Amino acid sequence: MTVTRADPGTRLVLVDADGSNVAKGTTDDYGSLIFYDIEPAVGFRVIRDGEDDPEELVSLEGPTTTVEDRSVRGSDPFVVPSGADHPPTTLYTSQPLQRGLNYIRMRDDITLAMTVRLPPGKELDDGPFPTLIEYSGYDVAAPSDLLASIAARLADPEAPPDPLAPSSSTAVGAVIGPLLDFAVVSVQIRGTGCSGGAFDLFGLPTVYDGYDAVETVAAQPWVKGGKVGMVGISYSGISQLFVGGTRPPHLAALAPMSVTADLYQGVGFPGGIFNTGFAKGWLTERQEDAKAASDGGQAWAAELIAGGDKHCEANQLLHHQARDGLAELADVEFREPRLFAQRTPAAWAKDIDVPTFIIGGLQDEQLGSYWATMIPSLLDRPDTWVTMYNGNHNDALQPAVLTRWAEFLNLFVADRIPRIPEAVLGFSRVLFDQIAHVPAEALEQSRFAAMTNVSAARDRFRKDPAVRVLLDVGGTDLGAGSLAPSWELTADTWPIEGTKATRYHLGDGTLSTAEPTTDAAEATYDADPAARPETSLDPSVASPFADQPNKWTPISAGSGLGWISAPLSSDTLIAGGSSLDLRLTASEADTDLQATLTEVRPDGQETYVGSGWLRASHHKLDESASTATEPRPTHLATDRSTLDDDAPTLVRVGIDPTVHAFRAGSRIRVTLSAPGGDRSLWKWDTIDDGTTKVTVHSTVAEPSALVLPVIQRRTAGAPLPACGVLRGQPCRAYVPATNGG
Repeated sequence: MTVTRADPGTRLVLVDADGSNVAKGTTDDYGSLIFYDIEPAVGFRVIRDGEDDPEELVSLEGPTTTVEDRSVRGSDPFVVPSGADHPPTTLYTSQPLQRGLNYIRMRDDITLAMTVRLPPGKELDDGPFPTLIEYSGYDVAAPSDLLASIAARLADPEAPPDPLAPSSSTAVGAVIGPLLDFAVVSVQIRGTGCSGGAFDLFGLPTVYDGYDAVETVAAQPWVKGGKVGMVGISYSGISQLFVGGTRPPHLAALAPMSVTADLYQGVGFPGGIFNTGFAKGWLTERQEDAKAASDGGQAWAAELIAGGDKHCEANQLLHHQARDGLAELADVEFREPRLFAQRTPAAWAKDIDVPTFIIGGLQDEQLGSYWATMIPSLLDRPDTWVTMYNGNHNDALQPAVLTRWAEFLNLFVADRIPRIPEAVLGFSRVLFDQIAHVPAEALEQSRFAAMTNVSAARDRFRKDPAVRVLLDVGGTDLGAGSLAPSWELTADTWPIEGTKATRYHLGDGTLSTAEPTTDAAEATYDADPAARPETSLDPSVASPFADQPNKWTPISAGSGLGWISAPLSSDTLIAGGSSLDLRLTASEADTDLQATLTEVRPDGQETYVGSGWLRASHHKLDESASTATEPRPTHLATDRSTLDDDAPTLVRVGIDPTVHAFRAGSRIRVTLSAPGGDRSLWKWDTIDDGTTKVTVHSTVAEPSALVLPVIQRRTAGAPLPACGVLRGQPCRAYVPATNGG
């Protein structure tokens, strides 16, 4: 519930139909105030604090009020609607969008900045155009041409950047979409840039703004077919999962890249431990972006205001009411429903009912690979395709992905035969060099370019396997770290058919599928997060390729444990999450755990595969959602349970989903330590300081084990790559842990 243009410093009270106080607050220096988390109902009023019988009332339509008469003491009763209360279609059909920057009204009268971008050389009169939306809180609606800005910087690296150019992180919509002959509408999330309202990360107003944006854009006469698709990577990929879950009637398809399934477990609090690296840094940047332009918000907004844009200036009015995500999380450890119940992408994604083409990395340095846990629910409906790859966040834009992505958009949004323009084919190597600064394979022409029947092409596309995994990306003869896969794995289901939970029992530094016949010796380590560097990233260290320098160091003596298998007699392929099932005791009631899966190669080098984390007191599982390979802790405060003083506690550490081929002759290894050292951008607000001793027990009666999702009777499609060439998978010399593994 929003109040604007009241006297600054006015104390206001929100009261319900019964006259009970629901919330209180004080207007800011702009006379604005937002009451958050108000349950939908009728009969609310806003009154001045201490005034329970207002004589003069404010006229109000919807959950936003503008106080024009400073003498008023209270408002008329009003309704706080639910998300299901969609506005009349006239809201969408009465707002024309022109080329360039527009301001479009949402259901609560807030206006969002939207920039219409057309294919090169086209005007609106050349339409109708197949149309895409990119919905982001980055500088997405900044109205200049990003491609022209990039070209200018390439021509003159010393040239100043265009202050009105959108962020390079929005290149999917700002550059690639128009080059593929789509119109793109870049929609600025509320409370950022020149959009009105207050920023609230994936709060319900932002979610339903997306619905309104889809319906408004689809209603434009220049939009082909009266339906639109959504595209984008990262922020503008995640937003698609929320918006798709609202089921806008005129949404044609979704194509999200590099997303997360869960803001808590996936990236914010993996295992219940706050991620003070990427997650905190990203939230800090979003809070800065949400400031009013005059206070250092997005620079393009300040530039437009300085040039006389009064609408952008007026839209800064509520920016000071942005919800402070960092302050909200300051004392959070557990999964608090008030913060996360409505901000879980996977929960919204279950309701998506349009064709979807989702792409994500298995070692994404920013968002991790927990996104893959929502694949089964996505595949519950037809016309869904998933592409995975080993590698980093922006590798979703690699050539092996982009042609299929373009085919999908052409067939399910544009309703036309997919053809990659020749100019794009020629420009692709320059584009990939800008994205990743490494060699890349050439972008291929569409498989369907020679066809003439769209329905036939669409039917042929539908025969593609639902799951496609690009493996050993970086290991080709193009060069170390190149954007090209060495081989592919495909399937029609997830988990992949033939996947079996395979237990590797923990022995004295060993892993074995054989049932134990003797108790293993107790193994103890010091939970010391300072024993290794916080991250595996170090730009000062030379590396095979420019965007993946690493300082991935081994576990130091006494600060962790390891268990390793015998050399494999044949290739072992895994696909999905894994579980390290531990019988644990510790010198303290609680400790933070990091489990890391690696491949120890025949040459004595060790390649990173994946990691997982858990605060031991969060070990209580949601049994209905957990499997043998994917434990799902509830992370609820009511389920907190410390380690037992008298006997080992079963603690299952989930290792995030991945796909990897352990080659014949290699050995499977898992390590256990305090959090840190194995990820390039993630850091940890850990409770450990080096004084806690953690002991792992494994007996015949109660064995500890590593449980892997092994695909039966499958072999790798290429030879073992060299050490250190794979994207997202650093390599180091193998050093056994203190317990021998």
